[in-house]
Amino acid sequence: MNKTPALSAVLLAAFTMSIATPLSAASQLMFVGTYTPKEGSSRGIYAVRLDSTTGALSEPVLAAEAPSPTFLALNPNGRVLYALGDSSAINGTPGGAALAFAIDPATARLSPLNAQPTGGASLAHIGADATGATLVTISYGGGQITSFPLGADGKIGPRQSALVSTGPLGPKTERQDKPHPHSVTYSPDNRFAYVCDLGRDKILCYRLDPAKATLTPQSEFATAPGDGPRHSKFSTDGRFFYVINELASTISVDRCDPATGALILQQSVSTLPKNFTGTNTTAEIRLHPNGRFVYGSNRGHDSLAVFARNPEDGTLKRIQIIPSGGVQPRNFCLSLDGSWLICANRESNNLVVFKVDPITGLLTTTGHTATVPQAVCVLFVPAST
Repeated sequence: MNKTPALSAVLLAAFTMSIATPLSAASQLMFVGTYTPKEGSSRGIYAVRLDSTTGALSEPVLAAEAPSPTFLALNPNGRVLYALGDSSAINGTPGGAALAFAIDPATARLSPLNAQPTGGASLAHIGADATGATLVTISYGGGQITSFPLGADGKIGPRQSALVSTGPLGPKTERQDKPHPHSVTYSPDNRFAYVCDLGRDKILCYRLDPAKATLTPQSEFATAPGDGPRHSKFSTDGRFFYVINELASTISVDRCDPATGALILQQSVSTLPKNFTGTNTTAEIRLHPNGRFVYGSNRGHDSLAVFARNPEDGTLKRIQIIPSGGVQPRNFCLSLDGSWLICANRESNNLVVFKVDPITGLLTTTGHTATVPQAVCVLFVPAST
């Protein structure tokens, strides 16, 4: 774990940096999570504005200092941002933390609300449920899935569920040396939370009780041996579940039974060109707002893979692979209107803007970029906030 300042000191620090110019109607606000290694230049969460007409990016500005806020999530009310915090201790509890910040949409300033210890190290993912009642964090290194209640003000309450993934491991022993839960995805009806476990080649399904902010094990579903499932997304109708497999460089398509949460594998497609022989791992997966396209990122090949989606049977057909414009595309996000895709390339410290064709789904480079050190997560915030 990176050695970072004690979280209590971070929360007491002055958060004076902000975007001074109010957002225009033609701008979309995004926040960028980063790694903050001791020897690095990143200091926390950055705010950037996207020009909705041209795709140009504003100069990134530090919105809040935080220790390695590597993944971000938004409260459904649009007024509170959640982030992972990598810290040696918080409130005397070893491990990382879940952080809550109030968003000022006019200035893009983030003001700390509170933090709660997760009890797990090497945090990888965080997500709020559709009702804004439950927050879940994922510990890649500790194998933990932890849930917290959320107050009406967005503050995080003490943890309610602290589950540990256990069981047989996948065959790729270098990476699958122990359970490695990597992400949480809620079903559209908010009844289930799905966790991708890279180490076990499993998708873990938990029943969600928003009123109590608790998770109860429901079932487990195996991926192909050595897949290493990382991130996932649902179709908006809840019938199809898409998983990007980090170690196999594939996307799996599962049919979902909304009543039971059961997943049945339908298809697996490669994110790489047939002639590629180098080393690659995948990272992020996103569905276009119109539901017709799926996108995935390749690290090693350093590209974005684009798939056309059949809304009837959920199957995918790859239609494009385009360079990511940098090194190690760790994360990317589509703008809220689906017109733009912003890719965060961690090792080249840059954000790259692509234009999205809403009819074909294809990406076009725009030449617009911005520098953010160790960028690993991009999150857009609705203008209504």
